[in-house]
Amino acid sequence: MTAVSRNRISRIEIDDSALPPPTPEIEQERKVAIFDLLEENSFALPPRAGRQPPEGPYHLRLAIHDRRLVFDIRTETGAPAAQFHLALGPFRQVVKDYFQICESYFDAVKKLPPSQIETIDMARRGIHDEGARVLIERLEGKAEVDRDTARRLFTLICVLHFGGAG
Repeated sequence: MTAVSRNRISRIEIDDSALPPPTPEIEQERKVAIFDLLEENSFALPPRAGRQPPEGPYHLRLAIHDRRLVFDIRTETGAPAAQFHLALGPFRQVVKDYFQICESYFDAVKKLPPSQIETIDMARRGIHDEGARVLIERLEGKAEVDRDTARRLFTLICVLHFGGAG
């Protein structure tokens, strides 16, 4: 790709001010997810009520307020582009499953043979894909993201969810 797409996130901020401090492992997951997301993502705002949205790239602020996931999207100049709130309920089980399988994976890496680690990792990726699918469904009509972007955003939702929303 020669030109940089305007349909992308160029900056991410996680508002965890109302949550307990993250563990070092959670902080590392957050850093990796943000780095990967900023390296490559596809994020577009569809027209709403017959009006075209402001052009990207976008700055995204993720937060949890009143047990809802808040997407605050702004233009690069800081002007509001969109804001929407998603109920956390549809994410609860897949987030819980994801953290359980990640825990099993990290334990397995320390003591199990590669074949068993690979089996657990495949299950982990499957749950991660399910979380991405739920996110894409929940964003329908609000934002358009590709599968890889949804996977990375799901990781950030997990990190936020772990911080005290569950």
